[in-house]
Amino acid sequence: MRKFIASLDIGSSLIKLVVGEIVKNKVNILACVETPARGIKKGYIINPESATEAISEAFKNAENIIGLKIKKVIVTVPTTYTECFLSSATVATISEDKVIRNADIVKAMQKCVYNKIMDHKELVTVLPTSFAINDEIVSNPLNMISEKLSMKAIVVIVPKKNVEGISACLNHLGVELVDIVISPLADYYEHRTKDTNKQIGAIVNIGEETTTVSIFNRGILTNLEVVDIGGSKVTNDLAYVYKISLEDAQFVKEHLALAHTRLAQPNESLSFKDKYDENVKINQYDASEIVMGRLTEIINLAKKQINLLTKKEISYIILTGGVTESGDFDILMEELLGNLGIIGKVEEIGARDNKYATAVGMIKYYNSRLKLRNVDFSIFNLEEQEELGGTPGISVSDNSLLGKLFGYFFDN
Repeated sequence: MRKFIASLDIGSSLIKLVVGEIVKNKVNILACVETPARGIKKGYIINPESATEAISEAFKNAENIIGLKIKKVIVTVPTTYTECFLSSATVATISEDKVIRNADIVKAMQKCVYNKIMDHKELVTVLPTSFAINDEIVSNPLNMISEKLSMKAIVVIVPKKNVEGISACLNHLGVELVDIVISPLADYYEHRTKDTNKQIGAIVNIGEETTTVSIFNRGILTNLEVVDIGGSKVTNDLAYVYKISLEDAQFVKEHLALAHTRLAQPNESLSFKDKYDENVKINQYDASEIVMGRLTEIINLAKKQINLLTKKEISYIILTGGVTESGDFDILMEELLGNLGIIGKVEEIGARDNKYATAVGMIKYYNSRLKLRNVDFSIFNLEEQEELGGTPGISVSDNSLLGKLFGYFFDN
């Protein structure tokens, strides 16, 4: 059975919907669409009617590409007020032969969260950090023999209000919410390497209205914070200085200005009408100076936040989000972060832009959590898969707690 998954990334400026298939542990993108976000602020639904219409538009666009109705999806929820806490559990081995199997690990994970999540909180994930059998620490207990299995794990939870708005919109559209993901987990899975799996580092996602700073210890999310500043500040700065519309300022940001002034050209310019209906000529160097100033502030705030989130020495800082696609962003990053800085890159054909990093990473993250399940699951049934023809494919899990209980730990 081929495995397909759809991921919905709810942003303040854009809604991104990606449909893919996992083929030999690689993501094959079948559809990658975006629509302007409406009724959404900082990931929260503030106008359900407008938000539902915008989300519906994204689904229709993707469905037109693949020719099938999308009835199930995983979705990002706001990262604000996310909590990570350490938990542990010991369980008796289920089988008579005392061989540790998938069900034993699931049982331990369930015990890690039992009676530890308040009613107003929602479980996002359980990330195992270590196992012990027969008083010995092991990296992977599967198929080992022991009467008991002990586990330590990081539990990630969010307020229910982070989930309720988007859940209501999808329910109105008749789309099943398979599971929820927070962007740091997806970003890590999109940009991780063999080195990051062994190191302590940070991922900084510069969004439209917020910047999310998250700390990972050998692939395990340990802490995060949301900084109330994002790429929209750059647009606002350009609009304010030149007295132009936000639409024109966005065009300047995307098509003229650079993230650093080093290679900016004073003689390259664009002309617009300002709010007084007068012509204003904007050259690349001056616009880049404005952009550089605000991006410098954002990156420095992220650096400060990293120091507050962890006292351990970090080995990398991965920067992602649509803003990192700005021209000469690498120059600014190197100037501010030195050798620690890395610009994450989305390499999948059909989604090669960092604004899709979270959406594509969600697919990889969710697929990884099924490796111990040995369960076939797809958003498309066999008949629908036949309609897709010979395109190769993605994986996803089900709607239960079990679908949340296979973290990155097992994917090394």
